Amino acid sequence: MFKVLVSDPISDLGISLLIEASDIAVDKKPGLTEDELVSIIGEYDALLVRSQTRVTERIMGAGNQLKVIGRAGVGVDNIDLDAATKRGIIVINAPDGNTITTCEHTFAMMMALARHIPQAYLKTVGGVWDRKSFVGVELRNKVLGVLGMGRIGSEVAARAKAFGMEVYGYDPFLTEERAEKLGVKLASVQDVVRDADFITVHTPLTPETRHMIGKEQFSRIKKGVRIINCARGGIIDEKALVEAIDAGIVAGAAFDVFEEEPPAPDHPFLSHPKIIVTPHLGASTVEAQENVAIDVSEQLLHILREEPFKNAVNMPPVPAEVLSKLEPYFSLGKKLGSFAAQIADGPVKEIVINYAGELADVDTQPLNRYVVQGVLGYHLGSDQVNVVNAMHLAKTRGVNIVVSKTQATKGFTNQVSVTLRTAKEERLVAGTLLNGFGSRITQIDKFPVDVEPQGHLLLVSHHDKPGIIGRVGTLLGNNDVNIATMQVGRKIVGGAAIMVLGVDKGVPKDVLAQVSALPDLNNAKQIQLY
Repeated sequence: MFKVLVSDPISDLGISLLIEASDIAVDKKPGLTEDELVSIIGEYDALLVRSQTRVTERIMGAGNQLKVIGRAGVGVDNIDLDAATKRGIIVINAPDGNTITTCEHTFAMMMALARHIPQAYLKTVGGVWDRKSFVGVELRNKVLGVLGMGRIGSEVAARAKAFGMEVYGYDPFLTEERAEKLGVKLASVQDVVRDADFITVHTPLTPETRHMIGKEQFSRIKKGVRIINCARGGIIDEKALVEAIDAGIVAGAAFDVFEEEPPAPDHPFLSHPKIIVTPHLGASTVEAQENVAIDVSEQLLHILREEPFKNAVNMPPVPAEVLSKLEPYFSLGKKLGSFAAQIADGPVKEIVINYAGELADVDTQPLNRYVVQGVLGYHLGSDQVNVVNAMHLAKTRGVNIVVSKTQATKGFTNQVSVTLRTAKEERLVAGTLLNGFGSRITQIDKFPVDVEPQGHLLLVSHHDKPGIIGRVGTLLGNNDVNIATMQVGRKIVGGAAIMVLGVDKGVPKDVLAQVSALPDLNNAKQIQLY
């Protein structure tokens, strides 16, 4: 008999699977202090929480039988993941539970925005009958741009089609085949900005998506566009949006999220007549609250019964003998995946991982996860992708994973190579460990290099001609960008070549554009590795 402790308020309906299971005993004890939890947790196999209970290392240290911690929701910031991982305790959440509710809230905001419903309501209940001031627009025959075609974005697209809208979809993993299956037009951010009558964002907040619609996009956006954000604050530049509305470029906006929550009382969104706001209500429905509890309860059962499970957010246990061989490569694998993702153009269709040397004799499944985490984490956000859910996320995104092994090496004891195949190109990054510890990138595409995968890097593709390196260095120096390291790679004199520069700080976008525009340069890409 397994014992499950529910330490936050969760309805019996949400945990009905656990209550009705013949091999599970459920105790509901909400509101316990840390000391009280420590005193009783030792008798439980599983702990189920929402956001109130803070699951500390001390609590887990007292949980001698604890196998799994379930979070009935998405965020797990109230759980010490490092402590759980060290103790082999699996932590699971419910990332799918808010899909429908957030999708429906997006449409509620879209309709309210199109028909001025909040503004008209306030005026009507205030005693003013004013029909002329609130002439709206129809959704039918309008172009909806969906930035982020994951679970929520795909649901929004399906409903938009039912409204007679034409849907443009952008996502770093959206291929032509999947777009066709979803009935959307595969588009770039630029396409959406240029053509969409409504834009809704459903991406995670990452360095790449922060202000993905900002001053530059507003300068060429379709006049009269309406913008909805029920995803994450910061994806749209709030200041630039207000300026675009005041300039008559954007017709209006509806936001459920803010860059800082709660927003300051003087935040311009709160008093602007053309902006609708709600206090982060995307997941706030009765059904969503029940669904996340049901999802987590199901996974708890699978884990306790030693059945296949999903949605774990930390590292699963790995046999000690395998871990000792692979652990030094975990950081390298993740960085190779991230590096490849940052230089590859187009939706990722396939990730090919090749192991050469002694690694060919090891079960590399744990290491595969780190590589895939690196690739997906760059696009989806490091807080959304981890070594347990990486493979599941790749499958749901239609990304194929291929693993190959060979005993032959090119002068290295072991080498890991990651090849990304996209709808546009194929890019390869390979690396190894120096003396079994220090990570090194040893190959980029066809060029041999020796690069430490750390910090801010600049990858420049160019023709091998005298003066190229000097011009790049001078331009960066003139813009206060200091070069810390430099590596060059070429196959033949005067042919194609690359240089990899380690710089002390991020290169501003305008400076990066200037570098790319230098004579005999093909392109310059910035890579950040941590």
